[in-house]
Amino acid sequence: MSKLHLIETNPIPDRYARGWHCLGKAENYKDGKAHTIDAFGTKLVAFQGEDGNVHILNAYCPHMGADMSKGCIEGNSIRCPFHDWRWNSEGVCDDIPYAKRIPPRARTKAWPSCEQNNLLFVWNDPEGNPPIEEQAIPKIDACFDDEWFDWEIAEMHIKTNCRELVDNVADKAHFGPVHGSPIKLFANVFENHVAEQTMIGCSERLSEDSDLKTVATYYGPSYQITDMSGEMNGVPIYSILLNCHVPIDQNNFTLRYGVLIKKVPGLTEEQNREMAQAYIKLAQDAFYEDVEIWDNKVRIDNPLLCDGDGPVYQLRKWYDQFYTDVADLKDELKERKVFKTESSEAV
Repeated sequence: MSKLHLIETNPIPDRYARGWHCLGKAENYKDGKAHTIDAFGTKLVAFQGEDGNVHILNAYCPHMGADMSKGCIEGNSIRCPFHDWRWNSEGVCDDIPYAKRIPPRARTKAWPSCEQNNLLFVWNDPEGNPPIEEQAIPKIDACFDDEWFDWEIAEMHIKTNCRELVDNVADKAHFGPVHGSPIKLFANVFENHVAEQTMIGCSERLSEDSDLKTVATYYGPSYQITDMSGEMNGVPIYSILLNCHVPIDQNNFTLRYGVLIKKVPGLTEEQNREMAQAYIKLAQDAFYEDVEIWDNKVRIDNPLLCDGDGPVYQLRKWYDQFYTDVADLKDELKERKVFKTESSEAV
C-alpha cells in the first residue's frame, strides 16, 4: 500500500453561498445608469430608482433573452432594449407598449439588496428565502466619521473557487513565508455565521518596529472586515480593511479589497492624505501576495496538516453551512469554538 498522501479534489457544490455579498461602493451605482453584475453563474442588472434605492434584477429579459443592463431606467423600473417591456423593482412586468394584456407570469427575479457602511450588498440564497435578520451587516462607525478617510477599493478578477480565499481565516502558517510577518499570537473563533481571526505579529512593512495587530471577522461567507493597528514613519496607524468577494461562477470570482485609514492628529489634511495613500499601497501589496498564491495553487479537499497548522478543517466545516439547506443545519454551528496558539515569545 502506498504511503503517499494523494491530493483529493471533490466536485464543487452546484450552488452559491447563502448570505450577503458586497458589490463595492454604493455611490458607484447611483449615476443614473444600469450596471451589469456577473455573479452566481448568471448576469444581474443594478440600477437606482427614483426612490433613491438601488434595485437588482436578473439581467436577461424572460421575453426574448435580451440584456436589460443595456436598457433605460424609468422611475423604479427598467425597460428592456429589445421590445420595450418594462420591469419594476419587484421583478414584475408593468408595461408592454404593444400588448393589450400583460401575461400573469411576466415576472423575473428581484434580488434583495441593502446599503451599509457606504457599500452595496446583494443577498443570495439558493433556496430563495429572504435575508436572515440576525445576519444583517454590522455598522462601522468609522465610515461615518470625519476623522477617517473614505474607502479606497481595488477590484480584481480571481480565477479560482472562492473557498481558496476563505481558507486564509485559519491559515496561520502562511504569514511568515508569504508576507514576511512571523506571528506571536494567532486565534480563531467560529460561532454561528461569524468567523474571527485574531493575530499579533511582526511586519516591517505595516508596523515597522512595533507589533502588527489585526482582528479579521467574516460576517457570513463573503464579507470580511479587519481592524488593524500598525505603524508608519514612527506614527501609529489605525486602519480597517475590507475583503469581499462575489462568485462569477464556480471557478472565478470578483474580489474587492478596500482600506479605511484614520487621520493622524497634528497633520494637515494633505499630509494625512499622502500618508494614507502610502499606507494603503503597502496594505494592498501585502494582500496581492496572497493573490499570487491563489493564481497558481490547486484545490485540495484533504490537506495534509501538521500540529503547527491552524484549524483548517474546522473552518471548512463552518463555511459549509452556507452551502447547506437551512433545515439541515446542525445546532452545533451555534456553539462558540475557540482555537488559540501563542509563540514562546511573550505578548
